[in-house]
Amino acid sequence: MSHLDRPSSSAVAHPPRAMLTRLRPTARQVIRRRWDVAVHFPERMPAAGPVVLAANHIGVLDGPLLAIFAPRPVHALTKQEMFEGRTGRFLHRSGQIPLDRYAADPRAIRTALRVLRDGGVVGVFPEGTRGDGELRTFHHGAAYLALVTGAPVVPAVFLGSREPGGGIDSVPARGCRIDLVLGESVTPGAASWPRTRGMVRDASMLLRERLAATLEEARRTTGRDLPGPLPAGQAEDDPATGLVDEGPR
Repeated sequence: MSHLDRPSSSAVAHPPRAMLTRLRPTARQVIRRRWDVAVHFPERMPAAGPVVLAANHIGVLDGPLLAIFAPRPVHALTKQEMFEGRTGRFLHRSGQIPLDRYAADPRAIRTALRVLRDGGVVGVFPEGTRGDGELRTFHHGAAYLALVTGAPVVPAVFLGSREPGGGIDSVPARGCRIDLVLGESVTPGAASWPRTRGMVRDASMLLRERLAATLEEARRTTGRDLPGPLPAGQAEDDPATGLVDEGPR
């Protein structure tokens, strides 16, 4: 049984999924009353089986939009700071996965593996935090999950979820267009235990290259571009791990 493979995911439960699945159609209708959301190339998402969905991260709307508008329900790795109060209760009930970005988080990894080994979709923002979306930092989580499970990775690009010059928590004006562009899937291939740092780094480089290619395709398809850097002083702290300032731009 795959849940017993290292690292084991047999001791963690699959995140709640009933509300996530049930509310997606209604949530889409509500969001589309405010913004013109367009999903490009949804057929590139495998219709069944495990998938890692790796997206750029430019605005506060990206997580909810990924969970609601991706062709299949998404359990996204989400910074644990969001899991407080009413918002935190909603994130838990909708099946999102809390992640400690500043320390090893075995429970988050095992929960994500549980979703994938059960044939579900895990959303990852490899940049780690909101920014200009240019993939200057690319953490290893998506690559690691793909190597452990053999799941394909579908790159995804947001354009328009933060307007040029907008602050870290800004959202587009009512009626604005938001594009979600899916790229061609890539499968780094499963690697048996033990997985080396070199394996993970090589897989991360491949995934960043594919996500960068999807970004260029998104620019051509939509005629739009990224919003540029956040205003001075608004960049979030983020651990300096993964690939930094390498690869295509």
